[in-house]
Amino acid sequence: MSNEPSKTLDDILDPQTETDAPAPDTQALLDSERQRSSEYEEKLKHALADFENLSRKTRSDIESAVNVKINEFVLDFLKIYDDFVRAKQVFSESKINSEGLDSILKNMGSLLKKYHITPIDALGEIFDPNFHEAISIINDSGLDNNTITKEIRKGYISHNMIIRPTLVEISKKDDDKI
Repeated sequence: MSNEPSKTLDDILDPQTETDAPAPDTQALLDSERQRSSEYEEKLKHALADFENLSRKTRSDIESAVNVKINEFVLDFLKIYDDFVRAKQVFSESKINSEGLDSILKNMGSLLKKYHITPIDALGEIFDPNFHEAISIINDSGLDNNTITKEIRKGYISHNMIIRPTLVEISKKDDDKI
């Protein structure tokens, strides 16, 4: 038999400990662990925020790199497109049937539109160096200064970014000195 005092049914059903509060050493240990847990929670929050920032930056960098490559391709494509437009103009001026070129240009235009590449309409507008590049000036007293009188090469916008400015001719009034 053991030397422990025997427990009664009341002791088992309603056990009374000597104290309901944890021992002082236990309380200090619990407080210490709560503090460590709180510190780890803060570190985890910072690590997650850093990860989200890195993820966002990486995604942005990848999108930028892809857009740069796409824009390079589009610029090369636009050179070919310009050649087709010039060929159509020559055919039209020479009264040569250009139905085949019209179909190709229509398909090319649809492709540009599909990928959100839009032409910059400049004729008659006021010169804006963000969209236009002036390569010649004519004197015309009937027009306001810096009115675009001629588009020499069409410019384009891709995803709200100028990928090629429009080359233009602009007006100056006769009385202005250049």
